[in-house]
Amino acid sequence: MKSKPSTLTVLLLLALSSTYGFAQDRVVPTEARIAGVPSMPQARPDAVSSAGPARELMIGAGDLLEVSLYGMPDFKTDVRVSSGGEISLPMLGTVGVRGLSVEQAATLIERNLTQKGIFNDPHITVFVKEYATQGISVLGEVQKPGIYPLLGQRKLYDAISAAGGTSLKAGRYVMVTRRDDPQHPLQVPLLTGADSMKNNVTVEPGDTIMVSKAGVVYVVGDVHQPGGFVMENGNDITVLKAIALAQGTNPNAALDSARVIRKTPEGPQDVPLSLKKIMAAKAPDPQLQPDDVVFIPGSAAKGAAKRGAEAILQMATGIAIWRVP
Repeated sequence: MKSKPSTLTVLLLLALSSTYGFAQDRVVPTEARIAGVPSMPQARPDAVSSAGPARELMIGAGDLLEVSLYGMPDFKTDVRVSSGGEISLPMLGTVGVRGLSVEQAATLIERNLTQKGIFNDPHITVFVKEYATQGISVLGEVQKPGIYPLLGQRKLYDAISAAGGTSLKAGRYVMVTRRDDPQHPLQVPLLTGADSMKNNVTVEPGDTIMVSKAGVVYVVGDVHQPGGFVMENGNDITVLKAIALAQGTNPNAALDSARVIRKTPEGPQDVPLSLKKIMAAKAPDPQLQPDDVVFIPGSAAKGAAKRGAEAILQMATGIAIWRVP
């Protein structure tokens, strides 16, 4: 009667079998790779990429690549991408790789080697050893603008957080310029609350993040504290809120003669305000746009109400001081 092998023996045999089987799949004679000799079936080594499910990081000028041919140690080389987006490889010459992912670059090199009859069924691995721009530039309305070494795929809010977060003068949008597509920047709204994560896009080394500046509205004329007031974090400001920020109107203010001076492509636009009705909740409180000027003349000098829009804009520019609500 045959005795059953012990549990330890079975586990040891399974481990050896698994290890041997893996190695057997990978070992391919080098001479089988040369043109004219059929190659043995094998698993292709995966090209290394820092890309994730959203988008792949593309090769750019100045990047340092490691290119190797599986089974041919002499072919392994480190090469830097030229300003024209090309690399120079042994036996193959120049290959344009800018704008390609590492896997696309590997496929292109394989195809060129096969077409030139140098190798039959080559298997190329491309690895990005060094990016020309190692960090992400975070500029604009953040606490600490600069370049931050956030390698690999990160999220937009990670980069902004590394820069200390947004400042009080931050606007509603962030412009993300991709290193591999600088001609088409992405405008991303800066939302708050539950909706904020919807726009937490992926950013990568070499990208530039520009946090926009919030708009400013001006209140001039017969108010307690004329000035320019920042639309903090892109929040809307109505006429009444702007007047409140200016600490209210003076007793002699001509409320019926108030107006909003708005810059347009066609020139300044004069918009009359029924301020008495607005304050009595008999008329809607209109939203102000960035660079709007709320002008409230004094009743003792109603001639100022006839002042032109250009003069009012000059007045706002001359006396307004930025204030944060």
